[in-house]
Amino acid sequence: MPNSSGKLSMSVVTCTYASARTEQLALLVDALRSQTEPPEQIIVVVDHNPALLPDLRARLPDVVVTPNAQDRGLSGGRNTGLELATGDLVAFIDDDAIPEPDWLERLRDAYRDPAVIGVGGQVEPSWEGAVPSWFPAEFGWVVGCGYTGLPQTPAPVRNFIGCNMSFRRQEIAAMGGFRIDLGRVGLAPVGCEETEFCIRLVHDRPGRQLRFEPGARVHHSVPRNRLTWAYFRARCYSEGRSKARVARISGTSSALSSERSYVTRTLAHAVAATAPRWARGDRSAPLRSAAIMAGLAMTTLGYAVGRWELAVGRERLAAAWSAPVHQP
Repeated sequence: MPNSSGKLSMSVVTCTYASARTEQLALLVDALRSQTEPPEQIIVVVDHNPALLPDLRARLPDVVVTPNAQDRGLSGGRNTGLELATGDLVAFIDDDAIPEPDWLERLRDAYRDPAVIGVGGQVEPSWEGAVPSWFPAEFGWVVGCGYTGLPQTPAPVRNFIGCNMSFRRQEIAAMGGFRIDLGRVGLAPVGCEETEFCIRLVHDRPGRQLRFEPGARVHHSVPRNRLTWAYFRARCYSEGRSKARVARISGTSSALSSERSYVTRTLAHAVAATAPRWARGDRSAPLRSAAIMAGLAMTTLGYAVGRWELAVGRERLAAAWSAPVHQP
């Protein structure tokens, strides 16, 4: 129901799994309490770490702190939070992110349009170390942040970045939640559960849309261990494998619709601009161009391997079902 001001009420869900993140989580909760339009409910889901529960409940007495009631991982945690949410709108944010003071206000304002079923915003990186000269801004998604190519003004999008997204609760209550066979578990560099969720959300709702609101900003911590070439390669490869699973679930056309434009426009433009940037004195431009091509190659390889794995799995399943039964 609307809150006392007549606006849609808001629940915020964040998931955590390690005591090492407690200080970051406390900063997030303080930032949520200090919003220009604070949420009516804050839910912290603890992912299969019973020892962490009493500490957080004592430290955050005005917050709903609950264990993940589903399988371990981010998808199960988000589903648990969604089941406990009471607001008209449900926003999701990572435990190592800090929203700007007007984050929830900007998200909420976008729902004035009744066609809008979900709103997401920009995710700015908070680097914990020096950004490598080779790291391309077009690959901000590798570290869970926004990237060159996202809309600069409010616009419909296919899916959101998981660190900054919200939805109308009643619209998603009967969807079955996020798929637990997709998404991050611990530190594994996997994802795409948000992509599949968003595709599924709007598939049977003609005329409804997901809207990107670039002014609704959060700042996402990027630790030093994600600023390595090894992490970059692994994350790109895992993204490809994850997209292969989404393509099988949602169809290739839906799963890769945004990626086609991203490759043919955003990445192609970045590579084509290498020589002019070098001429203007940007000596790191060739390194970033090489990283773009390598990242695209690793993502494509991961997608191909993922499709092959799924095909082999189907063949083995079919063979098992068709094999004769030998009775004693």
